[in-house]
Amino acid sequence: MKKTTFVALLLLTTQCFADNLKVSLQNIESGWATIYYNTPESKQSPAYHQLLDKVRALQEQHPNDTDLIFWQAVIKATNADHQDALTALNAIKDARALLTKAIQINPETMNGSAYVTLGTLYYMVPKWPIAFGDDRIAQELLEAALQINPTGIDSNYFYGDFLLSQDKVDEAIKYFKRAATSPARNEQLYADNQLKAKASLALKNAKERKISSTKGLSLSLFN
Repeated sequence: MKKTTFVALLLLTTQCFADNLKVSLQNIESGWATIYYNTPESKQSPAYHQLLDKVRALQEQHPNDTDLIFWQAVIKATNADHQDALTALNAIKDARALLTKAIQINPETMNGSAYVTLGTLYYMVPKWPIAFGDDRIAQELLEAALQINPTGIDSNYFYGDFLLSQDKVDEAIKYFKRAATSPARNEQLYADNQLKAKASLALKNAKERKISSTKGLSLSLFN
């Protein structure tokens, strides 16, 4: 076999593996979105376990693929809602370790979504001594995600949600608006459109909260 022919076959094989992995990742994403948004709550945990098994099987073939590491973390974190407190806390800690590993290998994992998910964990979980919640770290991670993907639906939505949790309503409105108006990705159309809908609702609620607080302030001036 000529050297050039061998190189061409090697490149073709590598491309086939890459294409197969890409399809598998898209199937994992759509599977997660279907469970999270469309599956009855009583059936979600078994479905997450099945999806996690698929991710782990793929990881045996691609142990350092950061997208697979990311999805393992996401599945563990979302399934924590269906577990007892101790099991859920351990799952969240596992998710944190996996996301940290993915970022260390590739800071731009999932176009910044690893930073988004890790940042979200830091502001949603309880603070020490129960867990590792930390608003300062959460803000740093979410802002890092925005540096990587300033127009991302998830990076804007979750930063807006974080700002709202800090009572920064005006700032939150700006990021909810970006999330609601950013285009959905073709390869993640269903999940993106679901999150865009959540962003639109969050934008509406934040505006109403701003109006209510303004009215409350006006009334307090006369009391």
